[in-house]
Amino acid sequence: MPRATNKTDLLLDSQTNYAKLKDLVESLTPQQQEGAFPFEDRDKNVRDVLVHLHEWHNMMLHWHQVGCVDGETPVLPREGYNWQQTGPMNEMIWGMYQDVSLEEAKKLLDKSHQQIIDLIESHTNEELYTRGYYKWTKTTTLGQYLVGSAPSHYDWAMKKIRKYRKAIK
Repeated sequence: MPRATNKTDLLLDSQTNYAKLKDLVESLTPQQQEGAFPFEDRDKNVRDVLVHLHEWHNMMLHWHQVGCVDGETPVLPREGYNWQQTGPMNEMIWGMYQDVSLEEAKKLLDKSHQQIIDLIESHTNEELYTRGYYKWTKTTTLGQYLVGSAPSHYDWAMKKIRKYRKAIK
């Protein structure tokens, strides 16, 4: 699927991919949803995938607050990490959520997904897709950051869960 290049497509892709992700998770039995992935991976189960998405939503919301609302430059992707250190950062994120249940992970993700949708809806197409509109996005656009935080990240999650579903069949 091509990446969204306007607000309408960004909203549609975000909502559609999220619905597909939720349907995919719900297509698994409760036991399968709680089961361990039978392959080597940072994420060990469905819960880990869902909280990973949730935390990346939180990071996007933070970047937006600092960069768009406060007018400052956020530390990207996160304090103490640069873009070449996303592996160790994602390991740290994984560790943050090991005491969270699958049901709580689903609720957290529903909430942060809605916050991302609300954020998208609060912006004009120009604000989302004009390069340099926000200084902190540099050579990219706010919309491109949101694509990475929502629809394309949902694609990543679905691939991982489909791999799990295939492995257990």
